[in-house]
Amino acid sequence: MLDPLVFGDYPPEMRHILGSGLPRFSPGERKLLEGSLDFIGINHYSTLYAKDCTHSACTNGEDRPIRGFVSTTGYRDGVAIGGLTGLPRFFVVPRGMEKIIDYVKKRYNNKPMFVTENGFTPPAQQSEQVQDLLEDINRIKFHKAYLSSLARAIRNGADVRGYFIWTLMDNFEWINGYNTRFGLYYVDRQTLKRTPKLSATWFTSFLTNNSHSNKEEFWDSFKNDNILAKKAEM
Repeated sequence: MLDPLVFGDYPPEMRHILGSGLPRFSPGERKLLEGSLDFIGINHYSTLYAKDCTHSACTNGEDRPIRGFVSTTGYRDGVAIGGLTGLPRFFVVPRGMEKIIDYVKKRYNNKPMFVTENGFTPPAQQSEQVQDLLEDINRIKFHKAYLSSLARAIRNGADVRGYFIWTLMDNFEWINGYNTRFGLYYVDRQTLKRTPKLSATWFTSFLTNNSHSNKEEFWDSFKNDNILAKKAEM
């Protein structure tokens, strides 16, 4: 859908497939559209396997015409494409970050990009304790891996201007409500008290150019700072 804002019209393959389902632009409208965006915002959470249903046998259809031409899955031969998260179609696949940034760079003439959302929610545990949610080592590993992948894309010339973690604090998700916790801050649903998770301290350290390369060293410093005991509120 970015093509009209960059090139002034939809790509020919979309016009061929969707026909009258797409609006037609006058020459004046195309001129106004072309190059009219300031930057491209990318929300990236996961990577999936995809199959082209126009040339491969697969079940298609779903609820919108365009979805009938592709089939996606997170598994191949019963093996997940990456680490599991708290959502069934979200997998930890850091290389996907570099790939999507590189694709956008090449397709859209390296327009300035911002990663406007990238986040992790852990798989639900039956006996989940607050302390376990606060000591979110896997969230730190997730963002380290994705930032490393993003850095490779930048070194290869991608004009990326910013990276935003989803999200600051545990929030209400449109589909999953309060059943997922993406936040750097833990939110008590009863009192709404906000407590920084280990990842909040790590990200602050990362942004101030003081990120620990050694997990044990960082964990020791985290305990020594006694952040959990302070139960700091935002």
